[in-house]
Amino acid sequence: MSTLTLVLVLFVGLLLVLVSGLVLAGLAYVTHRHPRMEKPLGVAIGGGGLLVAVVVGLVAVVALAT
Repeated sequence: MSTLTLVLVLFVGLLLVLVSGLVLAGLAYVTHRHPRMEKPLGVAIGGGGLLVAVVVGLVAVVALAT
């Protein structure tokens, strides 16, 4: 694996972590402002589970393609 490829993989991983954190924080904030929707922590955990499932799917597709 070349250095450029490794740097790009690490950069994309960092962006994924940052975006995931923002999405989870947004879900928790919205449910905190509208408590009828659900408890904030439960919604944030559900959103995190969904994000993890998407990432695992993407990693599986990349692994099968190479």
